[in-house]
Amino acid sequence: MSIYGEYEGTLQRIMEDIEGRLFAYQERVKSETNENAYEYILARIKTDESMREKCRRKGLPETAESALSKLTDAIGIRVICSFVDDVFNIVEYIRSFDDCEIIEEKDYIRHAKPNGYRSYHMILGVHTSESDVMGNTPGTFYVELQIRTIAMDTWAALEHRMKYKKDIPNQELLVGELKRVADELASCDLSMQTIRELINS
Repeated sequence: MSIYGEYEGTLQRIMEDIEGRLFAYQERVKSETNENAYEYILARIKTDESMREKCRRKGLPETAESALSKLTDAIGIRVICSFVDDVFNIVEYIRSFDDCEIIEEKDYIRHAKPNGYRSYHMILGVHTSESDVMGNTPGTFYVELQIRTIAMDTWAALEHRMKYKKDIPNQELLVGELKRVADELASCDLSMQTIRELINS
């Protein structure tokens, strides 16, 4: 049986609802500006196996309560944009959701991680009419959002691959090279943003 138990359908509905709002935002921005608000969205519910593994890693029992109240990434949505300004516009749009509470947010774009990682992270508490795992009605379910540019996403995928691959030769050298590339990509993102603004002015 899935670790999410009876709440699996609720998670699916919440994920599709947030996706739908982002799709509607895309259409509105395109109609107003003739430009994309973002390039694409990736959404997933963490697999049963992955969630159980995370519970074990965190020293939590493998239960729905752990998965849906102690952890906050059962639902994950990644929004990939072309330009840095688009990231922050989407953040402001998400802030407007009157049935969601921002539980946590981290701006790794203005304040990059030491390894060069850049992205905007938000954890939303989505309030629904359905009961949650703690028995609250209305209930609260969590959504983890990562919003980043194409360049940031490409870099993050490469860094993730290196982190989980064993026995890479010259790993220390590669870590330094990745940091250098991250800084170059951030500079390119800002240059692209400036060029777009000049074209649109």
